Amino acid sequence: MDNMNGGDMAGMSPPPTKTTNMMHPHDHQMMHMTFFWGKNALILFPGWPGSHSGHYVLALFLVFVLAVVVEWLSNCNLIREGSDRVVATGLVRTLMHVVRVGLAYLVMLALMSFNVGVFLVAVFGHAVGFLFFGTRVFKKHPPTPVLGKTTDLPPMTC
Repeated sequence: MDNMNGGDMAGMSPPPTKTTNMMHPHDHQMMHMTFFWGKNALILFPGWPGSHSGHYVLALFLVFVLAVVVEWLSNCNLIREGSDRVVATGLVRTLMHVVRVGLAYLVMLALMSFNVGVFLVAVFGHAVGFLFFGTRVFKKHPPTPVLGKTTDLPPMTC
């Protein structure tokens, strides 16, 4: 089959069309697929933080706080002694797990912006959260070691 382009299939595809964003017609922000450093990032929501330095710092602060809260939820014990076993261990722990996983996924989605600043504050937020809530450094009365347990890391069990 010979067409007007000398026998190749180049003429078979339609010409490229210019697409416009109806919500933000002047917004031409590119999604990065490699790590980059800069304040012009797209973090969690379309158009946010935008090109303003103050909004970028606010976005970094939000990611930091989310990472700290994830570590707090990973290491807190909200179940009181003597409470109903089904309600305490079943419903409350399940609710806390859902909230913790949801916030952890928000941090992960922020990391998918591939911005180095977001990556650094997320790691730093997890580190600060673990320092305050996962270790015995800031506890008034550190618990006594149980059966020779000497690490602050939670046990790896299935």
